[in-house]
Amino acid sequence: MALSIYFSNHSYAENIPEPLSENDFHYADSKKAELGRLLFYDKVLSGNNNISCGTCHHHDLGGSDGLSLGIGEGGFGIGKNRSAGMGVNKIKKRIPRNSPGLWNLGAKKIHTLMHDGRISKSDIFGNGFNTPAEEWLPSGLDNILSVQALFPMTRQFEMAGNFGENEVIGLVSKVGKDSRRIDRAWPFIENKIRDIPGYHQKFMNAYEDINNPMDIKITHIANSISAFIIKEWTSFDSPFDDFINGNINALSPTQKKGMDLFYGKAECSSCHSGILFTDQKFHALAIPQFGPGRTKRMDPYTRDVGRMGESDRIKDMYKFKTPSLRNATLTSPYGHNGAYPTLEGIVKHHLDPLGMYKKWKPSMANLPKANWLEKIDFVVFSDKREQKRLLSRIDITQVDITETEINELVSFLHSLTGKSKNERPLGRPNSVPSGLIVD
Repeated sequence: MALSIYFSNHSYAENIPEPLSENDFHYADSKKAELGRLLFYDKVLSGNNNISCGTCHHHDLGGSDGLSLGIGEGGFGIGKNRSAGMGVNKIKKRIPRNSPGLWNLGAKKIHTLMHDGRISKSDIFGNGFNTPAEEWLPSGLDNILSVQALFPMTRQFEMAGNFGENEVIGLVSKVGKDSRRIDRAWPFIENKIRDIPGYHQKFMNAYEDINNPMDIKITHIANSISAFIIKEWTSFDSPFDDFINGNINALSPTQKKGMDLFYGKAECSSCHSGILFTDQKFHALAIPQFGPGRTKRMDPYTRDVGRMGESDRIKDMYKFKTPSLRNATLTSPYGHNGAYPTLEGIVKHHLDPLGMYKKWKPSMANLPKANWLEKIDFVVFSDKREQKRLLSRIDITQVDITETEINELVSFLHSLTGKSKNERPLGRPNSVPSGLIVD
C-alpha cells in the first residue's frame, strides 16, 4: 500500500519491474553446482592447463577480472596484477572485449548472451540456439548459460592456446578458423576430465546417466559450470529489491531521486528495462575503441564492429548488447571494452556520448603492460576516419543533466547491489581434482 502511494504521483510507475524471486531462475542442482565449482576453477579445461574460467571471472573481483581487456592464454595472475607473460609464452593478443560479470545469468528471461549476441535462443539450426557451433552444438544442454560455457574452452586467446601448442587448438584450427567445427575439440576435453580419478565419483553422484568415466560428456561439464554460476551469482536482495517489495525506506532520499531520474528525465530505463535492467537489445553509444578489436575476417581495420560481426547488417555496426545493471558496482570497468573505470564516467557517456568521447583519454583504460602490443593498442582510437564512422552511428540522444543529478543516478545504481554480495554460497575452492594451481 505504501509503495502504491509513493508511485501515485509518478508517471513512470508502470515501468517499475515486479520483484525477482527464485522462480525467475533456472534450477541449479546442488551436486552439479559443487562439481561445477571445481571445474570452473580447474585449469585442466584449457589447452595448456594454465587458465580457468575463474581466471577471468574471479570471486575476488565480483565475477569479472577488473581489467578493460582481459589477458587470456599466456598470462598469469588475476585482475589488475595479471601479467601479460614473457618470452615465447607471452600473450599474442589482448582479449578484444571486457570480461562480463556473471550476476543473474541464470534468469529464465535471458535469451541473448555476449556483447555481440553471438549466443542466443533460436531454431535456426534446429537445436534451440544460434551459436558459433551452428548445427554441431551438442544436445542435452540445460539452458543458454550451459551453451555459453562451451565456447571459451575452444577460443585461441582465451583458453585453447596458440597454434601448434596443444591438441585442443590443433583440433579447432583444422578447418581454418576457430568458429567452425569447434565441436572437434570437445571430445578431447572430455577425455582430459575422464583421465582424472578425482572427478569420477563426483560426476556419477551428480548425474544419473553417468555410470563410469567414459559416460562423461562435454554437456555434463557445461551443465555443471552453468549450475555453479546460477547457484553462486544469483542476486536479488538489493535495497532496490527491498523497495519494490514494499519497504519505501529501503532507498535513501538521494537514491529515490536517482530512481526518478532513471525512469524519467534521464531515460535510462528505455534500454535498461525490466527485472534484469536490460532490454537484451543492441545500441551504438560510441564507446571509445581500442585494443585488437573483433571484426569480420579480412577487415583491413583493427576495430570492433559489434553486433554487425554476427548479423552482417550495416545497421548493426558498432552496436553492443545492453548489460544488466544488477551488481554493476562490483564489475568495473564499464563498456564493452572497459573504457570507463567508474560508474560516473559511463553514466556521463550515456547521457552525452559525443561530449564524453571528446574527453576520453587512453590513460583511462586499464591494460596490463605489454610493450610489444602498445603500437596497436590505440591505433583505432587515433584513426580519424574510423572515429567519424563510429560517431556517426550513435543511436541514443543527449540528455542535459546536472552534476548533482549525475550523483543521484550513480547513487541509485548502488542500490541495485545485493546486500549479500560477499556471502556467496559456495565460493572459490582451495584445490581442484587435477592438482593444478587454483588462481
